Amino acid sequence: MRSRPTLPAEDLQETAPPAALSLTAAGVVRSAKAIRIGHGNGERLFQAEIACSADLASSRKGVHMSRFEEGINEAIDDVVLGEALVIEALAERIAMRVVEAQGATRSRVEIRASYPVVRVTPVSGIESQETYGLIGAAAATPAASRRVVGVSAQGMNACPCAQGLLRAQAEAALGGDGFSAEEIERIVGLVPIATHNQRARGTLYLGAPGAFAIDADDLIRIVEESMSSEIYELLKRTDEQYVVDRAHRRPRFVEDSVREMVRLAVAAHPDLPDDAFLWAQQENFETIHTHDVHAERSGLLGEIRAELAGGRPAVRHVRLEEWLTPA
Repeated sequence: MRSRPTLPAEDLQETAPPAALSLTAAGVVRSAKAIRIGHGNGERLFQAEIACSADLASSRKGVHMSRFEEGINEAIDDVVLGEALVIEALAERIAMRVVEAQGATRSRVEIRASYPVVRVTPVSGIESQETYGLIGAAAATPAASRRVVGVSAQGMNACPCAQGLLRAQAEAALGGDGFSAEEIERIVGLVPIATHNQRARGTLYLGAPGAFAIDADDLIRIVEESMSSEIYELLKRTDEQYVVDRAHRRPRFVEDSVREMVRLAVAAHPDLPDDAFLWAQQENFETIHTHDVHAERSGLLGEIRAELAGGRPAVRHVRLEEWLTPA
C-alpha cells in the first residue's frame, strides 16, 4: 500500500525566521536551460546557465525556490519559443516574473551562455570555430526594470615593458657593431621586437534605460580589437606568423586594453544616452610571473565621454549593481 503525500499544515516559507533579519538575496544558481536567442535575421539555440534571486523580508523564513524555476520556464516557453529575443531581454522578462512570484521588492537575474562563432583565419582563410561568452543581466522592482548585455572573449597581449628592454638591448648591440643611429632606427622599425606574451580574457557590458538595441557581435569585435591580437583555435603557419607579428607590433598593458575597449565602445555607440552604463574589464594570464593581472573601468557613458574629451574624471565610478537598481 502506497502512502499518500501530505502537505504541511502551514507554508513554512511564510513563517517567521529564527532571527528577524532581512536578506539581500536568496535564490537559485546554475539552473541549466536551453534557450533560443535572436541572432542576425534568425535565431539560434544556446545552452545557458541562469541565476536568479530576490530580496527577502525579515518576516519571512525563505523564498519559494520552486517559483524561480517556474518563472524561468514560463519566460522561456511563453517568450523565447514564441519569438527570438536578445539575451538581456530574456533576463529582464525573468526578473519581472520573479518579483511578482516572490512578492519581492527587487530581483536579480543573470544568464550566461557559450556562444560559438565560425571565424575565418587571417591568412590561410580556413574556418575555425571560436567560443565566446554571452551574458544577459537584469534587475527588477514591481515598478521598473533595467538590463545589460555582456560578452567575453579571449585574445593575447604582448608586454610593452619587456619589449622596451629588449629594444634597448638590440639598439646597443647594433650600435656596438657599427650601425649608425639612422640605420638602427630603420632596423628596429622593420623587425618585430621580442617580448613575453599573455593570453587574456576581456569582458564588456553595455546597458541603457529603455529598449536600446546593442549588438553582441559588435561588442565581441571591440573586445578583441582592444588587445594586441585576436587568437584562433585553429591556425596554419602563415596565420601563426600573422598573429604573432601583429601582437608584437601592438604591445599593450592590461590597462591599455581596458582603456581601448572603453574608447572603442563609446565611439561605436553615439546613440546611447549619457545615463547608459559601461563596464570593461580584462585579466591577463602571465607567462613569466606566478600571478595574473587585472584592470577595469565602469561608469555612466556621459561621464566617460566627458573624460575622453579632456574633461575632469568623475569623482566615483558607478558600479554594475548600483546602475542595475531601478529607480
